[in-house]
Amino acid sequence: MKKLSFSLLLGFIVISNVLFANGVAIKDAETSEYFRLVSSDVDVTVYDQIAIVIATQKFLNNTGELSKIKYAFPLGEDASGIGLRWNLGNTWYSAIISPSPQDTTLPGGGTGNTNLMDFLGETPLFFNLEDSIPNDSILIVELTYVQLLPYAFYEVDFNYPNDYSLIQNELLDSQHIHFSLESQRAITNIELLSHTPGYIFFNDSTAEFDFEVFEVPANHDYEAIYDLNPEDLGLFSYSTYLTDTAFNCDEYGNGFFTFIVEPDPQSEIIQKVFTLIIDRSGSMSGDKIIQARNAASYIVNNLNEGDYFNIVDFSTNVSSLFEDHVAYDLTSQSSALAYISNMYANGSTNISGAFSTAIPDFATNDTTLANIIIFFTDGQATAGLVGTNEILDHIQGLININEVSNLQIHTFGIGEDANQSLLSQIASQNNGLSEFLGDDELEEIITTFYMKIRNPVLINTQISVDPPLLTQIYPNPVDNLYLGQQLIMVGRYQEASTIDVTFSGEAFGQPQSYQYTVDLADTTIFTNQFLTKLWAKKKMDNLYILYLTFDPESPEAEEIREEVIGISICYNVMSPFTSYTGGGGIVSIEYDETVEEYTEELSYAYPNPFASEAYIQFIVNQPAFELATLRIFDSFGRLIDVETILLTGEGTYKILWDGADQEGNPVPHGFYFYTIQYGNQMLKGEIIKL
Repeated sequence: MKKLSFSLLLGFIVISNVLFANGVAIKDAETSEYFRLVSSDVDVTVYDQIAIVIATQKFLNNTGELSKIKYAFPLGEDASGIGLRWNLGNTWYSAIISPSPQDTTLPGGGTGNTNLMDFLGETPLFFNLEDSIPNDSILIVELTYVQLLPYAFYEVDFNYPNDYSLIQNELLDSQHIHFSLESQRAITNIELLSHTPGYIFFNDSTAEFDFEVFEVPANHDYEAIYDLNPEDLGLFSYSTYLTDTAFNCDEYGNGFFTFIVEPDPQSEIIQKVFTLIIDRSGSMSGDKIIQARNAASYIVNNLNEGDYFNIVDFSTNVSSLFEDHVAYDLTSQSSALAYISNMYANGSTNISGAFSTAIPDFATNDTTLANIIIFFTDGQATAGLVGTNEILDHIQGLININEVSNLQIHTFGIGEDANQSLLSQIASQNNGLSEFLGDDELEEIITTFYMKIRNPVLINTQISVDPPLLTQIYPNPVDNLYLGQQLIMVGRYQEASTIDVTFSGEAFGQPQSYQYTVDLADTTIFTNQFLTKLWAKKKMDNLYILYLTFDPESPEAEEIREEVIGISICYNVMSPFTSYTGGGGIVSIEYDETVEEYTEELSYAYPNPFASEAYIQFIVNQPAFELATLRIFDSFGRLIDVETILLTGEGTYKILWDGADQEGNPVPHGFYFYTIQYGNQMLKGEIIKL
């Protein structure tokens, strides 16, 4: 798993295809004492490539005594938790986001055993349950998150690491995954590669599969793919407008949007002038230098005809394959592969020297070409210039003196010793991506990233809107467009309208633009509520990059940290500075897990809209002698109120809602929705307070 990086906004979005795995209920990490995982249920809903996943695990306290545990989940860095709750004694409790970093210590002390650490990866989510859990009792934990699925060349990948064998080998009572997809682009295929589904189908706009198994160990990952029509391209948009006047997180407007843009596959590819800068200092010895050689060889073998390239490698001293960029052909390819094979690691880390050699090579380049540097290192600068600001000023000076234009510098930090602040700023100042990797990820990540940027079709990309209603747009700056890749943008608006969106830039030194017409929603679209979470994550990503440019103790860094915390808490999306904690209170009484599908036909609210109070009426069409539970939610999905009524059989029932929350405070005007639950039935509806 990759180390925490919130630098995805700086350039082309690199997304891991690893989602979440099953969580672990840890009693003692040193002695490998965990609650037994009894069952795993994964529910996935995807809109184009935007996935909302609910991962639910059921654990048994089989330790023989009353125990406390820490819940740990192998969270992917490119996904954001948007909800966590747990069930004890037939009652659901909800976690809240706390304005403090998460506690990463493990029960039992130390760093835990190797299997646990390998399973959790580099960026786990931790949550301390404050409750003591009786022996032989059941604990259920449910984590909800939003994530962009990886896409390349019309194929979308889904991978859920369901292999739990590093933690336990016992049989699970059940394992279940349900996957549903809605796509604005035509779906041409969907496959569950890893298992034989109970059913699977697709048509142009929807797809679905389901898999369930009983009494077997969890020892295989879920792997699925779906393909989209390569001729069905352009801009696809999602938007929603919060009519709920209780929304007061910021002043950017109540509208949220996401654009997914992909250029025409017939677009002509812009040739590249490309330099790969390789760290071969002593700390790169062993497996890392092998990975570096393999990644470099892969890139050399996948350059395009018409490209120009060079390789710069550095330790204490700096070397380069050629004196200047040369045309890619069989002769230069052969020379490069031989050069790479003789590369070995020793010496110090001369980052400034590497750029002193690489950047002047771009001085005389044709400005119609795409100038690209990929730079990776595993350490701090220890030779040449060593200060962060010194190196940054040095790089910008080299660019200015040599009059280099259209330069992208993508930086990759390997392992714990890489200077994240330096690498993030190099990328952000030069239209690039910054990403931080584990020690064993270099070859995979670099080669995958290169294939994404291999074929640029629009450089120096800008976005304009007529009328200019959009604000808070990310990524900022806008990334270049690449063949077979997507640009995903999020933002805000105050006024709904039909707008013209233009992406403009250069192709072969000539102006080029793509124009699209978009209708922004003027009302709350319930299925698009995830857009608020997606925007909050991207906004926090952007702020975190800015945070890395300051001393962590500086007033500027503290101001940014407080802003990120405020967004995280108000939008209920995790950040680097916040954590889940108990204290959210009771969410609801436990219900039967075999809830049937939601339905609106059997319930309605009146009057609707209402001013002070309203009745929610519903029909019970089966013998039922139990409590029915009404839950009221706001447009952010936050629980507002809970009411119950005793059912005495079939018939029509109604529950009065006084327009107040659980503490009796009147709620603001706005949009709300409700659910009514009894037995295995779940009804739903919408209601508006004037």
